[in-house]
Formats: sequence, C-alpha cells, structure tokens
Amino acid sequence: MKPDFVHVRYDGAMANLASPPPGAAPDWTIPQHWNAYTAAEHAMWDRLFARQAAMLPRRVVPAFMDGLDMLRLSKPGIPDFDELNDRLGRKTGWQVVAVPGLVPDEVFFEHLANRRFVAGRFIRTPAQLDYIQEPDIFHDVFGHVPLLAHPVFADYMQAYGEGGLRAARLGMIEALARLYWYTVEFGLIRDSGALKLYGAGIVSSYGESVFALDDPSPNRIGFDLERVMRSHYRIDDYQQSYFVIESFEDLLQQTRDADLGPIYERLRGSSPIEVGALTPTDTVIHRGTQAYALAKAARRQTN
Repeated sequence: MKPDFVHVRYDGAMANLASPPPGAAPDWTIPQHWNAYTAAEHAMWDRLFARQAAMLPRRVVPAFMDGLDMLRLSKPGIPDFDELNDRLGRKTGWQVVAVPGLVPDEVFFEHLANRRFVAGRFIRTPAQLDYIQEPDIFHDVFGHVPLLAHPVFADYMQAYGEGGLRAARLGMIEALARLYWYTVEFGLIRDSGALKLYGAGIVSSYGESVFALDDPSPNRIGFDLERVMRSHYRIDDYQQSYFVIESFEDLLQQTRDADLGPIYERLRGSSPIEVGALTPTDTVIHRGTQAYALAKAARRQTN
C-alpha cells in the first residue's frame, strides 16, 4: 500500500526553477479563484476533511484540533483564502497565498519569513485519494494551517524562513530541508506522556496517521537539531524514523537560539546518516523493527 502523501512542498527540487510561470506575480503568487472550484472539487475536500477530522482527535496534538476550527468557515468545501486569512491574520498574523506549484528556495523562505504560507490551488482527484505526488490544497491547508494559529509554532515557521534565507547564502539548504521534513512535515510531539502527531505530511495522510504512532516498524527518536540536519529521509514512502519534540516552545528555542555556523561546519565535514539508521548518541524512544521497509525492499528485488 502506498502512503497517502509522500511528496512535500520543500524538498530541495525548487532550486532549479528560474522564473514565475505565466500568470504568476514576481513572488510566484496567483489568485485562488475560489469561485472556479467545481462541486466535485468541494466534495473531495469535504470527503478528505471528514475522514481525517474523525480519526485524528486522539492522535494529534491538541493544538492542531484547536486550530482546525480555523478551517470551519461559512462556505462549504475548499476554504476561501480571503475569509481564512481574515481569521488567521487576526490570530497570529499569518496569511495563506496560492502558488502554481513548487517555488524556488528563496521565494519559499521569503514568504515564510514574512508570515505567508504558500499553498497549491488544485485538489486531488478521486483516483488520487490515497496517493498524490505533488502537495495539493488539502495537504497544504488542512495539514499546515491549523498549527499556524498556535502562536509558538507560528513563530517557529517564521524563524525557519529566516534561517532558510541565511542557509541559502551559505549553501546549506539541504540541511534546512531535512529540518523541515522531520519537523513541519513528519514531526511527532510528546503530550501528557504520550506521543502525538503534528507534522502536516502525517496529519493529512490517513495511512501515515496510523503508521507513525502504531506500527512497530519505524524508529521514534528524541529530537536533536544537528542529528536531524544530518539525516536522510524518504520521499517515496512512509518514514523509517520519526523525531519527537518535547514541546513547540523547545523546538523554537533549539532552532532559533542555536549558533548554526559551527553546526554547518561540522555538517560539511560529516557523512549523512542513512534512512532508518540509529546512532550511539540517539535518544531512542522506540527501536523500530524496520519490517515495513524491509518487506517493501524484498518485493522490489523479486519483481
């Protein structure tokens, strides 16, 4: 079974894009054109929303469920960004802006640094219900927007954008991509003694919402900034390791207050940690069996 969502808006591929496509502004934004969505597209949003909202309450960090109310707007179906931004802006100063697809690294960081989250305008088709390669509006808005209503996580996202602009100048975007992947997209958090979901790539995926917490296959490792920035990740399947933060406050403090210069120098002189590997200094919360990944690899060899 393929995961519901395996690609991500920031995976380093954006660096090869040169200029905005026709119809896009210099900052790559485009109008949402909410009135152009069809009844079928609105129905797809409602179907996905109902499925995830029903299964997440006991699995996701409570702040996500609190923020989910931001998406319960007056119109049915896909959120109208004008209405959404009015509510989100009053809450934390963030806005959601539509873009035609993947955007260049520095454009992405510049938007985040200015409290603008870029979102794809299209929504998946029924044939893509459980697997889509490029992030659609459901992933981008349902997955990301609820936590942008949380003041501390909202600050983390802005700090990440600011850090990304510095990393681009230093040639360290790959390290920042790994941080984004293992926190914003596929992060776990400890809440009242239990592990909960918060990463958008998990909470927008029906299959990975179960796999990340319940399956014995993946490692679950205590978050360490430098360790995460050395760690390869999967873009084609469920993750083989997840990193667990203690709180959003701790995540913000570790990343915003860190002296990244020495970390970047050490990263330049070290080898990346392979997907699924553990290191002697890891805080291992759960040592995964890796059974899922091993079984998939075995099937590929026999085909």
